[in-house]
Amino acid sequence: MVEARLKTEIWVQAAVKRANIDGGIVTVVAKGDPTAGSVLVKINRFADGCQVLAETRDPNGARAWYPGTGAAAVDEPTADAYIERARKRDPDLWVVEVEDRTGRLPFEGKILAT
Repeated sequence: MVEARLKTEIWVQAAVKRANIDGGIVTVVAKGDPTAGSVLVKINRFADGCQVLAETRDPNGARAWYPGTGAAAVDEPTADAYIERARKRDPDLWVVEVEDRTGRLPFEGKILAT
């Protein structure tokens, strides 16, 4: 069963607000299409590196996250370069940055294996 989809802007704002209330540091770095833009999430674990997750769907249509920069952490310039390339291909992308040493993802959905 495919879940109903909120406008991206509302969905992102709700997740950011919820994460910030829970003590996380989550910011919207780039706004994309307010209705149907996809989302990239940069998780910055500081000394432990970064990971960029791209919004996707699993075979059942549920929201999932693909590790765009791979399973292993990368340095911040590598993560930023990935995001820059993705935004050049798709200017409708939203970019959300999470600063969290534990790597918590503020959005629902499983992280797919690479």
